Amino acid sequence: MYDAKCDTVSNIASRQEMADARVPLAYRDQCGGILVPLNECRRETAFAPWKCQDLRHAYEKCQYDEWKKRCKILKENKKASA
Repeated sequence: MYDAKCDTVSNIASRQEMADARVPLAYRDQCGGILVPLNECRRETAFAPWKCQDLRHAYEKCQYDEWKKRCKILKENKKASA
């Protein structure tokens, strides 16, 4: 289930890679490098929910980690300004 393509996935994709993959602007963040191969896998497997699970999990974890970082920064900024 976990293919070799997943081992080399970078979290960061270039602007050109994301534009070529037609990733919407709202999704071009730090996790865009995972989203590009995930969307390719989804298209190849006709969006079968049991396929591409490892890439999907990696993308969701990346999104969660980025959200936690933003929350931490916000909390530190509020604490510093108080």
